[in-house]
Amino acid sequence: MNDEQRTPESAGLPTGFERGTDGPKVIVVGVDGSESSWRAASYAAGLARRQHALLALVYVQPILAGSAALGAPVSDVTEEVAEELLGEIRATTERLRDVYSVRWEFHTFRGDPFSGLVRAADDLKADAVVVGASERAGHRIVGSVAVRLVKAGRWPVTVVP
Repeated sequence: MNDEQRTPESAGLPTGFERGTDGPKVIVVGVDGSESSWRAASYAAGLARRQHALLALVYVQPILAGSAALGAPVSDVTEEVAEELLGEIRATTERLRDVYSVRWEFHTFRGDPFSGLVRAADDLKADAVVVGASERAGHRIVGSVAVRLVKAGRWPVTVVP
């Protein structure tokens, strides 16, 4: 058998991850308004542009049980954050429209950031996930969203500092 006829199976290589494309077609990036999430979005946008992939920007609206007990309209606050993020993304896209062309979508999910990003990546059939490095000190002990995504082992995960 020559090299042209070899398949991953015949070479003894795992085949479960391959989706039949060269490079990612859907890149999910988590955004929450933090500096590290904007850096992650910029990195993911560049990757999506070079790969001609769809950039799916995802904001996970937290469910804050404590705030609800205090009478704060939590869903209104998280909806406002989502609208602000979408506005910033649209403004940036418009500024760069003549320079770069990236296909993008904005999605919101409810829940904790890890579960929301997992759901988004599954629902959108992501080929890659990009997140910003955690800026919280407590995550060194409990584990950041990025570490949990890597440990899930379901997609290539890029963590942008």
